[in-house]
Amino acid sequence: MSSSSPAAVSPTAAPVAYSERLALPWWLWLAGLVAAALLAVEVWMGAAGVRAWLPFAVLLPVTAVGLWWLGRIRVAVADGELRVDDARLPARFVADVVPLDAAGRREVLGVAADPLAFVVQRPWVPGAVQVVLDDPADPTPFWVVSTRHPVELAEALLAARDAQPRS
Repeated sequence: MSSSSPAAVSPTAAPVAYSERLALPWWLWLAGLVAAALLAVEVWMGAAGVRAWLPFAVLLPVTAVGLWWLGRIRVAVADGELRVDDARLPARFVADVVPLDAAGRREVLGVAADPLAFVVQRPWVPGAVQVVLDDPADPTPFWVVSTRHPVELAEALLAARDAQPRS
């Protein structure tokens, strides 16, 4: 007879099945900071005093914070739900997940767009997944979420859905 019963086992969080941050590529950081530096030089234009340092002291940090903010979104499948930034989708409401390449994402967000869809799209990330919902109480037909690894995210979400107890 085993000494540990299900009641005696301490509950632990389920491992994260998938996780990624939709960070900006290095070249967008470089382009943004160069553009901010050029704007600061335009404001400075050889003036003395506060105009000599203030544009650089303000524009470069504000640009860096803005670029960080653009790349802050996290996509994860953990604890039986899809997490996209602060949005949560329980896996039990997932009917299907379709991995999309750049052309598929363009079609779903263009010609096949639905105004009720939940979309988290980052233009610098080529792939995405379309998560078709099965929740009669929710008017949202599907989610479209950018990801660098659409097949892996789709597999993790379908595995989380299949692991849910059926009610």
